[in-house]
Amino acid sequence: MSPENYLILSAILFSIGIFGVMVRRNALVAFMSIELMLNASNLALVTFSNMHAGNSGFVLDGQIFAFFVMVVAAAEVVVGLAIIVSIFRTRRSASVDDASLLKF
Repeated sequence: MSPENYLILSAILFSIGIFGVMVRRNALVAFMSIELMLNASNLALVTFSNMHAGNSGFVLDGQIFAFFVMVVAAAEVVVGLAIIVSIFRTRRSASVDDASLLKF
């Protein structure tokens, strides 16, 4: 497969993630859509790294950046799921609209 195919796939996955965040009101679906967008950006990073490996001589640049994005995404999962579970326990709903009710 050519790098263009991977970039097209990355753009499609990112678009699906944006659509999921904008349209769905469930916090878990929005959360999964954000993770899909992060994975699409990882795919683009690795693809650009492989396309431009000859210029820098170091093939792993994109993979290293993608690894750091995955580490940040793992930390985001921990914090995000804790917030979603807290909202669900208090409101018995995982709707994004209910998060505004937690204001003081």
